Amino acid sequence: KMAACASLWLLLLLPATKGFYLPGVSPRNYEYGEDVTLKVNKLDSVRTQLPYEYYSLPFCKPEKVKPSAENLGEVLSGDMIENSMYKISMKIIESCKILCRKEYNKHELQQFESKIRDEYHVNWIIDNLPAATKYFTEEIDSEGEGTYESHYAKGYALGYVATEDDAEPNAESGVAYVNNHARLVLYYHQDPSSFVGYRIVAFEVDAYSVKHETDYGDWDDSDINNNALKTCTPLNPVRRSLAPQPVSSTDSEAIIWTYDVQWESSSIKWASRWDVYFKMTDSKVHWFSIINSIAVVLFLSAMVAMIVTRTLHRDLLRYNSPEEREEAQEETGWKLIHGDVFRPPSLSHVLCVLVGTGYQLIGMSVITLFFAVLGFLSPANRGGLMTSMLLLFVLMGIFAGFAATHLGKILGLNDWRKTSFATSIAFPGLSFGVFFILNAMVWGEKSSGAVPFGTLVALLVLWFGMNVPLVYIGAYISSKRPAPELPMKIKKHPREIPEQVWYAQAPFLALLGGILPFAACFIEIFFIMSSVWMHQFYYMF
Repeated sequence: KMAACASLWLLLLLPATKGFYLPGVSPRNYEYGEDVTLKVNKLDSVRTQLPYEYYSLPFCKPEKVKPSAENLGEVLSGDMIENSMYKISMKIIESCKILCRKEYNKHELQQFESKIRDEYHVNWIIDNLPAATKYFTEEIDSEGEGTYESHYAKGYALGYVATEDDAEPNAESGVAYVNNHARLVLYYHQDPSSFVGYRIVAFEVDAYSVKHETDYGDWDDSDINNNALKTCTPLNPVRRSLAPQPVSSTDSEAIIWTYDVQWESSSIKWASRWDVYFKMTDSKVHWFSIINSIAVVLFLSAMVAMIVTRTLHRDLLRYNSPEEREEAQEETGWKLIHGDVFRPPSLSHVLCVLVGTGYQLIGMSVITLFFAVLGFLSPANRGGLMTSMLLLFVLMGIFAGFAATHLGKILGLNDWRKTSFATSIAFPGLSFGVFFILNAMVWGEKSSGAVPFGTLVALLVLWFGMNVPLVYIGAYISSKRPAPELPMKIKKHPREIPEQVWYAQAPFLALLGGILPFAACFIEIFFIMSSVWMHQFYYMF
């Protein structure tokens, strides 16, 4: 009866149940004409790998720049999200909208030219979606017919340097041109049966370089809307055939910044709006490489584990048997060193530290992948991946201390405090030292990727305030447990190891042992690095 009553209550509560979304990724419904905020992010380049704040270049700037709240992961990634002067309204089409007109001196033009030659890209954000440039690739099917597939590249180019083979008309070879006109194409989804309003599901930017000319001569600074352009009208929008806007080979230049806003309906639902960003080239090769890598690793691991387990199990039984002990002494090869397997190495503390750190890193990686597969680390949560990895690494310190102390007891190390201290300091200290040196170099370049002093203090608090105590807690728990009993005794005198041939020495064996895992993950590394260097998005699942 109680089970029936409980089931009845559950059925009664079902109609009142409502779904929920993870924080930071819930959909936003816009009404017709409602303001849509465009935020600017960092400038980044695949050549220099140094991000810069958007307003480090003299773009059109609002009277008061308001930075958005950033989490730890965003700061470490170099994101600098700020407001902008762009005015966008839901489903309101804008054509040849003038943002501002600025007079630039030679130094400011050189700033633009330097960034353009370094292939910097501009990053914008609307409704938590990054701006992207659409490009097409040709796919050949089994029948030999070619079809064009659309893909997205992150951000849009700040400008370009004309070459002799450049298809852009009216462009002089070797001259840098800035993209001063942006065509914003925003896709929205509408479903009156599910929600009221409109949801933004894609954000494209098509950038142009055009040397604008006014229609009535002098420029009216009192109200930019009173100015008309010859080069851009609602009936005659910006085209590639127009003369581009140079920023080199001149001492001063007046640049007019303009933009268009286009709205297009889309059948893409809000929950699937990131799929178009993640669509990549050569998807068949991608999935084949994943399946091939997993199959090779699993097969070889299972085969090696089975052989080693059966061999060691049989040999251990023989070595521990009094009747066969004399026969075992006559054997040759690696079996003669069974009494030295558990002999403590010369650097026992270092081995314990490395093993403990390995447990910490493995725990962080496994839990991060688990939550990523469940969708908790959505790309809409900027900086969420970096923040979660840092916090998980700190929390996994308890397992690092436990594993390091446990191995130390096996190797006969009685001072667990020394082992736990080295475990809590070694890898984080090395990482922080390298990070601090690189950060000082980036700070010297005045890049937005430089982590501020306050964030460095926060990292130190995470290290000494959480990671170190957790390592000690794990080590203390392990120290109270009895030492494990070894399956065989250690000989008093170590057996002398004869001189080995060159292919049996440690450097060659280490190189040979790394070939297999590298071969298994080489194709995936190729995809990742190609995505990083080509301003593309990358995903595995």
